[in-house]
Parts: sequence; C-alpha cells; structure tokens
Amino acid sequence: MVGGVGGASIVGAVSPRFRVSILVALAAAAAAGVTVGATLLSSSGEEAAAPRRAGGGLRPGAPPLVLDLGVRTDAEAADLRRAAALFDRGRRLQAGRVFARHPSLEAKVGAALAAWPSGRGRLRVLALEHPRSALVQLHLGLALFWEGRLAAARAAWRRARQLEPDTAYAVRAADLLHPDMAPGLPPFVPSFRPPPQLERLAPPDQLAFLRAVARRGGVREKLLYGVALQRLDQPLSAAREFEAAAALAPRDPEARVAAAVGRFDKDAPERAFGRLGLLVRTFPGVPTVHFHLGLLLLWLGRVGDAKRELRLARAEGPRTPLGREAERFLARLEAVRTKRPKR
Repeated sequence: MVGGVGGASIVGAVSPRFRVSILVALAAAAAAGVTVGATLLSSSGEEAAAPRRAGGGLRPGAPPLVLDLGVRTDAEAADLRRAAALFDRGRRLQAGRVFARHPSLEAKVGAALAAWPSGRGRLRVLALEHPRSALVQLHLGLALFWEGRLAAARAAWRRARQLEPDTAYAVRAADLLHPDMAPGLPPFVPSFRPPPQLERLAPPDQLAFLRAVARRGGVREKLLYGVALQRLDQPLSAAREFEAAAALAPRDPEARVAAAVGRFDKDAPERAFGRLGLLVRTFPGVPTVHFHLGLLLLWLGRVGDAKRELRLARAEGPRTPLGREAERFLARLEAVRTKRPKR
C-alpha cells in the first residue's frame, strides 16, 4: 500500500471526493473491519492471538508493504509506486527488481519484503542501521507478527509511533496497536469549500499554495492547510495549524472544533472528547460540534452513540453542508448495518 494522495486533491471540504474517503472509514468502523491481522491482534492473550502456522512456520504470504511518498512526483517516487503496485498484486519478483534500482530506505525496505521470507535478515539489518526510522520499525513489527511474535511486533510498532509520530508510518502503527478502532484518524471536515483554483493544481502545487496562504492568511486558510496535512498523515503538523486557527478566532466554532479533533490520539482519545464535550455548551445549535463528536465516536466503534450525535447535527442544520453530510453518513451507516451478515 502506498501512502499519499496520488493524483487526487489533498484537501477537501464537503465534496464528493473527500466524502468517499471518510465514508470508507465510517464503513470500516460500523462493520468492525480494520487493518491487517485485526482479529488476531485484538485478542487479549498472546497465545490466543498468535497466528495459525503450519508446523511452527510463518503466516502464509508476505507482510504488507506501506510506503508513504506524500505528494512526490520525482522519478524514484514513480518507480516506488509502480513497484508497490506490483508487490500488492503478488508480483514480488518484479517488484524487487524495481526496488533494487534505488538506494533510498523506502526502496531497501521494499526490496527486503519483496524477497520474503529470505529478506527477513535484511530487514533486521536495516533496523540496526536505522534505529530511529518509523518506516523500518513498522515493517519490522509486521515481519515479527508474520513470525508469530506478537509481543515483539507490538513493541516495534510502539517504537514507530514514538520515533516519528508525525508520519504515516506512526499512524499505521497505531492502527495495528488499536485494531478495535477504525483505521487512520478522524478528519476535521470544514463546512466551507476550498478555493476553486486548487482544482487546477497538481497535488505538490496544491500543498505549496495552501502552505503559503496559511502563513499569511487567516482562520480558514489555516484550517484548509491543516486538512491537507491530515490527509497526508501528518497529524501533529495538522494539529498545530488547527490550534493556530483557534488562537486567532477563539469564538469561531469551526476553528475550535478543528483544534479538538486534531488532539485525537488512539492511545488517549479522551483528549479530543474532553474538548468537544465542552464545545457542545459553548456553541449550542451549531452542527459542526455534534457532527465531529459523531465521527470520533465512530472511530471508537460506538456506532449507536455516533448515530445519535449525527442525528443532532442533522437536526441543528438540515440545510447546512454538515447537516446534509450527517444525513448522508447516517444513510451509509444504515446501509452497512443492513448488509452485515447475521452471526
């Protein structure tokens, strides 16, 4: 799996393109489907959670590959995306040949996994050579998980989170450490649309534009740049933009809600809920508060509570952008519920 946004827009307000990405996560939360090895990792004991292995061997197949290339468009990034696509289709030999052309750490990790299981030794060497790389620790953890060493895998994923918390690798590690939650992090959804000129720009130019206007602009500019950083899996950088927007306009409900959402952490979700709970009283009748409370509750798998908050958002502003979004999300959640197989 390759991180980043490819040719898509890196910022979205309430637009169909942005909605799809959120609905995917909502469906995952509602259906209790999460990341690799979710049912295995969610067990309380390592004995019960260990993967089933024939004769004490490895799990079938190879661990997944996660590369975060952001908005890069250089030749190496194009090669790495192509190699990752080959890897995902099971064409590991061809993927390994492409990875071997490049000296970057991403390419070395890709080559090690493409050579699985013989590449396990290479991955361990990379961990020794790059002890502060979240990229390496994430994949070392996946390799350990494939070997049935769950405690060691979790330790590697925790190191990935601690070493480089503002990266996609830390976000994916958190997914694996918290398989009972929806993948990724809940986004802030602004009720206003981004500048129309963004649609005419390629993703790298979009990011540069948003960064520039955020530095010299006001609340909305900082919020949109924060949304872009969220979509690029840079949660700490996004949170700083949201906090800056809230500092500029402490009476703006969207800025205050964004700052609360930006504090969401899978290890301590109460940090975000505490702030949002206070905002219910500060901004009564404003859909964005209940809408985002609903999103955060979905990330915890509390679908019934989430629906209640989304209904409140819809009732507070049925003709507002977020009120209409709440209606669409409720419809999607209902569709997911009715499609779930009976146990």
